[in-house]
Amino acid sequence: MTYNIPKDFRGLTETEVKVSREKHGYNRMDAIRKETWMSMLFNTLKEPMLILLICVSVIYILTADYGEAAFMLAAIIFVTAISFYQDNRSKKALEELEKLNEPLSKVIRNAEVVEIPTHEIVLGDLCITEEGSLINADGRIVQSNDFSVNESSLTGESFSVFKDSTSEDNYVYSGTITVSGLAVFEVEKIGKETKVGKIGQSILNIREEVSPLQLQIRNFVKGMAIIGICIFLAVCIFSFIKSRDFVTSLLSGLTLAMSVLPEEIPVAFTTFMALGAWKLMREGIIIKRSSIVETLGSTTVICTDKTGTITENSMQLKNFYDYKTNTVYSEDKFDVNDLDELIHYAMWSSEPVPFDPMEITLHKVYEQTQNPDQRKDFQLFHEYPLEGKPPMMTHLFENAQKQRIIAAKGAPEAIISVSDLTETEKDKIRNIVKEFGEQGYRVLGVGKAFFEGSNFPERQQDFSFIFLGLTVFYDPPKKGIKNVFQDIYDAGIKVKVITGDNADTTKAIALQAGIRNDADAVNGSEILSLSEENLLKLTENTTLFTRMFPEAKLEVITALKKQGNVVAMLGDGVNDGPALKAAHIGVAMGNKGTEIAKSAASLVITNDDLEKLVTGIAAGRRIYSNIKKAVQYIISIHIPIILTVSLPLFLGWIFPHIFTPVHVIFLELVMGPTCSIVYENEPLEKNAMKKPPRALSDTFLNWRELMVSIIQGLVITAGILWMYQYSIDLGNDEPKTRALVFSTLIFANILLSFVNRSFYYSVFESLKNRNNLLLGISALVLLLLLMILYVRPVSEFFDVSSLTLEELSASFLLAAISVLWFEIFKLIKRMTNRNS
Repeated sequence: MTYNIPKDFRGLTETEVKVSREKHGYNRMDAIRKETWMSMLFNTLKEPMLILLICVSVIYILTADYGEAAFMLAAIIFVTAISFYQDNRSKKALEELEKLNEPLSKVIRNAEVVEIPTHEIVLGDLCITEEGSLINADGRIVQSNDFSVNESSLTGESFSVFKDSTSEDNYVYSGTITVSGLAVFEVEKIGKETKVGKIGQSILNIREEVSPLQLQIRNFVKGMAIIGICIFLAVCIFSFIKSRDFVTSLLSGLTLAMSVLPEEIPVAFTTFMALGAWKLMREGIIIKRSSIVETLGSTTVICTDKTGTITENSMQLKNFYDYKTNTVYSEDKFDVNDLDELIHYAMWSSEPVPFDPMEITLHKVYEQTQNPDQRKDFQLFHEYPLEGKPPMMTHLFENAQKQRIIAAKGAPEAIISVSDLTETEKDKIRNIVKEFGEQGYRVLGVGKAFFEGSNFPERQQDFSFIFLGLTVFYDPPKKGIKNVFQDIYDAGIKVKVITGDNADTTKAIALQAGIRNDADAVNGSEILSLSEENLLKLTENTTLFTRMFPEAKLEVITALKKQGNVVAMLGDGVNDGPALKAAHIGVAMGNKGTEIAKSAASLVITNDDLEKLVTGIAAGRRIYSNIKKAVQYIISIHIPIILTVSLPLFLGWIFPHIFTPVHVIFLELVMGPTCSIVYENEPLEKNAMKKPPRALSDTFLNWRELMVSIIQGLVITAGILWMYQYSIDLGNDEPKTRALVFSTLIFANILLSFVNRSFYYSVFESLKNRNNLLLGISALVLLLLLMILYVRPVSEFFDVSSLTLEELSASFLLAAISVLWFEIFKLIKRMTNRNS
């Protein structure tokens, strides 16, 4: 956009910026103290699993088992490194998101308008703020056009305040919002010296709201931790009563406690969410809170603005309708003399420095068709902002000879209602507006008035206007938008259009964009007159909401939420702000969206491409599905570890301590990366975007899913314990039995990670979805198993015997039987679905 900046507004030079910054610093509050590596280490060492490992290490050192103590120390280092790696990945991802979330500010430097990150504003800068922008520093207005500001963040008063350089209070303040017009202000205070900075910095320490899934996972892990403590005490007491060996009893209890604790789950959740947000950022979707990723996959209704969201927001001027000659003029005839008056007044009713696409177009048409150009001769000396239902605006200009121009434009209904027309004439214009609207055109009425003196009416509607004609714009639907809405419908998501435009235009554009609609459009004024019960019914069945204003938009969003929907609201304007904030997911357009829209939204699409929202929903579903897979894998594999550690002890079998802490921690080290790194990398299943969205209130594992995981775990346990007894029956000693049981469990673990990639499709179908991390980690685990079995120092440390090829094959076969039975379950499920 081009700004007509006066020549004397040169702004600061680079040298002046540097001097100002050195003296006064950056435009930001005191930064929150960042975590040092020491604090990160301390937080990591507070994890329950590491506390258990440290306890076991101490016991081994006290009993002079230095080999085991060294292994535990290595395990502590490995677990800490994994935690550091995951925390660092999450932290870096969130830092990148933070950078992108910082708004840009327009400043004049070296006589040019440039956009800079807000924290780079310095004292003395000339900042430009325009409709929808968040003001990011305190300063004095030096020039303005039709400028009003909402200062409710400071005063609590929600109405707009008009200001200019001559106002008694000609200051703007950080944290306030430009409601209309444009202003240039000189920055006098930044950062913590601003009004909002002095009020307090409590907003910096607001904690992110815990999502339902986070809460469910937290409660699940707490429950398992309590169970772990109970089992730890029970095993310690039981073992001590039988053996009277305190150290062995304590080690047995700690071994079982480690096998029970599912510490991988919260790590997996944090990793999945942070990396999910980071991956979306690379796709051009900025997520402000990582937990929003989870909510995205649950979206049931998308409410979208029309202009700039469904359409290109290009506002091509297609026609003028001149009322005086009763003629419609197309683009190639705009230069005819009959149109001079209409073009003049359409331009004069626009802002002198236009920022709206329609007003920019009207200025261009005026420039191309009118000679001489009178814009420099006339000065705006009084104005009425865009207001009313339907809205209109009026500008008053005067030249040096005291000649006046009073020009108005707005919704055709608004201009018609204040013009001196008969009902027959009004009906005639309404029919013309309807015809244009049915073609998807956006229509504005234009009028002129005469007024002597300076005692102007309080309301612009009190002028007596002469109706001049109509400006007819076409804002075409974006390319490929039909396919986008088809994908949204395929995913079981409803679409509703909420716009300030009229019903005919909205209906035509919706049809062109592929939006399904079989109900009449509803106007904003109707919304506020309805009871809650009627509003709930109306919002459920209506697709097109027209002539909407902020209060009406908010009512619709609230009603949809009350119906149990998960609502995503798409918008780019100032009047979309409340609805964006109220929706579960507020989605703003990054290119053409106003700062207030981006500030209110929880997600920003950087290139305004609505297809990115489908990408975001797919990512949300993928991440939620992968978290469930990871959790189900953890539950299924923890069960055989817990029971293999505890049952031989409680049942008094010949080798009660078949697994020691060394074996359990090795298994834990295998499971950690598998669930938090491998499953995070799982691609979207091919049917995921053809299913209806899940309810946000659903638990991350329902009882049926939990039972499936428990049964998987119990079947694997049965196979492992059968191998245990089979080995004893063959007369094998403890190292050989341990090797067979341990190998069977490792094979089962690897196979389970492949089988649980999908709970519907076969393992062979899942292999088509490449996941190189899974293959890599599985190969690494197999290599480690072979080292444990066949490298003598390692096998002696793990207290296992080497296995023959026949024994190893038997372990693998038993593991395969105990895991791959689930493929039959999935086959039956697929066949049942086909037949139903």
